[in-house]
Amino acid sequence: DWKASDTRPAIVFFFGGGWKNGNPGQFEPHCKHLASKGMVACTAEYRIKSKHDTTPFECVADGKSAVRWIREHASELGVDPQRIAAGGGSAGGHVAACTGTVIGFEEPAENKKISSVPNAMVLFNPVVDTTETGWKGGPSQLGKRCREISPIHFINKGTPPTIIFHGTADKTVLFENVERFTEKMKQNDNRCELVAYEGEGHGFFNLRKNSEDNYHSTIKKLDQFLTSLGYIEPK
Repeated sequence: DWKASDTRPAIVFFFGGGWKNGNPGQFEPHCKHLASKGMVACTAEYRIKSKHDTTPFECVADGKSAVRWIREHASELGVDPQRIAAGGGSAGGHVAACTGTVIGFEEPAENKKISSVPNAMVLFNPVVDTTETGWKGGPSQLGKRCREISPIHFINKGTPPTIIFHGTADKTVLFENVERFTEKMKQNDNRCELVAYEGEGHGFFNLRKNSEDNYHSTIKKLDQFLTSLGYIEPK
């Protein structure tokens, strides 16, 4: 029953893989679920090192381009341009978080009058601090520019409402990082819900055979968050 004249909320997901690997199929289950709830849901391809010999800076630029593209084409996609969420996991969570925080990295050829900032963020064990105080791989990969794409350093009073799912035993992106991000969001009077998964490690949220509980749990809480924003109808 979708039609181009609709004004549905949308979400775009960015896959994980350390800015080097990964594929859009990671969030296909999430997209199918949210589409069944009436959203326009998509999972984005973006440049990664293994395929395009790029750096995380290009990943961030591509994330911003994706949000802008959806907003620019909202009338063709049946989308409400003021209800576009960005989501992602791990490095993809970083890309999503950057779209809502980081300044710059806008492609020169694009129409800057159309915002690349999403209206909400959905983050699964995201990298939110790429400096020496956060994810230790940040400075080694990004050098002196590590702060330029560090979401926590760009939070302001207009940062979009956010939900974060994170395992307390994550050894790749320490739980402490998202605790600090959440605290800074609240200090700026922004909405940020941190959903902790006790004892879980990195990537706990993915839909896997014989291990679906965490996926279904995160989906249920995601539905509640999106319902509270008016993006989907309550059950």
